[in-house]
Amino acid sequence: MKILLVGKKGQVGWELNRILSGSCELIALERKDLDLAKPDQIRKKIQEIKPGLIINAAAYTAVDQAENEPELAMAVNETAPRVLAGEAKQLNGALIHFSTDYVFDGETRQPYTEKAATNPLNVYGHTKLKGDISIQKLQIPYLIFRTGWVYGLKGENFLLTMQRLAAEKKELRIVDDQVGTPTWCVSIAEAVGKIILNLLQQDQLNIITAIKNISGIYNMTCMGETSWHGFAQAIFEKSGRTAPKLTPVPTTEHPTPATRPKYTVLSNLKLKKSFNIELPEWQTSLKHCLKP
Repeated sequence: MKILLVGKKGQVGWELNRILSGSCELIALERKDLDLAKPDQIRKKIQEIKPGLIINAAAYTAVDQAENEPELAMAVNETAPRVLAGEAKQLNGALIHFSTDYVFDGETRQPYTEKAATNPLNVYGHTKLKGDISIQKLQIPYLIFRTGWVYGLKGENFLLTMQRLAAEKKELRIVDDQVGTPTWCVSIAEAVGKIILNLLQQDQLNIITAIKNISGIYNMTCMGETSWHGFAQAIFEKSGRTAPKLTPVPTTEHPTPATRPKYTVLSNLKLKKSFNIELPEWQTSLKHCLKP
């Protein structure tokens, strides 16, 4: 069975490509191969490849920029997943997709379960939620993994931003009243890769049926919680680099185009119960990410 990975140059996509290559018939595409803002191109490529399983690891993730580009964000985050799911349905296939903690408004102080009410505060979260709903409506075999605060050593993320700013500034004022769970892209990819390979080992002919039987949304983040300020402190502590002075500030002192939720910690109990998989504590993953 062919597996199509969309977004192989992204943080999670890069690691999934590394993990799955050689273990299955994997076809991995990047943006130059497939523009998710062009539905007709998506349909043509899927019909050409005819994959049994599609993994969509691509998304429009520029949270602030999305406020000025809502149409493009919607095209990539809602229309593209809907088209991918529609093509998978035509092929009697399945879809694995990634969502975000930003579908929540952060008004609670209890970890969000998969059944918690959604109420995104920004365009990015709104478009990602629309994508989730579109996939579910098509009633195909699917797995949606909802994660957040994703970082790694590639692309654009908070970790790399802190490392860059540390070389430029003597003091950094970091928001301390937004709480979530930093999640290493490798931890996500290893968990998803394990799920896929376990399903393939059980019976390659019935992987679609297997996914159908467990279809749903699953939270997938590292364990624990912290603020952006706490994350920044840990980055410099575990990297061994000389850190600039870090000053905690409220969100009101650091306004951004997109409103961000104050609390987006996710409960991973369903993931553990269904797949016997638990991602590491966020500090542990960060240590492994930064080790020389």
